[in-house]
Amino acid sequence: MIGKLLRILFPEPCPICNNPPKNHRIAPICPVCWEGISPYTGPICQVCGKPLVSQESIICEECIIDKPYFKIARGFGLYDGALKKAINLLKYQGIKRLSKPLCDIIFRINPAPEKSLCGVKIPDVDLILPVPLHKKRLMQREFNQSALLANGIGKRLGVKVAIDCLARTKNTIPQVGLSGKERRQNLKGAFEVRNKNLIHGKTIMLIDDVFTTGATVRECSKVLKKSGAGDIYVITLADSGGD
Repeated sequence: MIGKLLRILFPEPCPICNNPPKNHRIAPICPVCWEGISPYTGPICQVCGKPLVSQESIICEECIIDKPYFKIARGFGLYDGALKKAINLLKYQGIKRLSKPLCDIIFRINPAPEKSLCGVKIPDVDLILPVPLHKKRLMQREFNQSALLANGIGKRLGVKVAIDCLARTKNTIPQVGLSGKERRQNLKGAFEVRNKNLIHGKTIMLIDDVFTTGATVRECSKVLKKSGAGDIYVITLADSGGD
């Protein structure tokens, strides 16, 4: 408790520019670095939202070869700089207060949430689901960062959030460092729907923090679709541009 109090009264310098953070809501990141978080505006795959190298491209090779079960996936920005640091502070250092301002930036492109999320028009959704953690990982971390984001988005949109509908039943090895193919293999059979009646025919928004290769949201969407879900839209904070 004393340590937490000291961190509140004397927050560490901004990890990006080393200046005082000043605003506790986004500390330890300072307001200048936070305002520098910007959406990605380059060419993207119109299906999965992955950054592309050419303006002439419309759909990435992976989505052509292996069409995902979700309708559209979009991330706010690139997994870099202040955005990456903020996500990691939330995810790995447990600074849960960052979930609200991180949730807010998803709506930054268009202030009318019913019109746009991450710059793309999303129709009315019936249900919001976070990408789940396995119970062992959840016990270690004590919270699911995707669930925090889902709750924030659900509150702003006025849409029900179902935390326990989609479950992770397989305690997979960490995805960091794995190739796209290894990630897909690692996640096979890792998820299940525990309330099929809740999602049957419903338009669903699936929330995760980072889109790397898309293996996680692809597998989640596959399980949801095969359990009777309607259209699925994926929203993430960042795209790492992973292969």
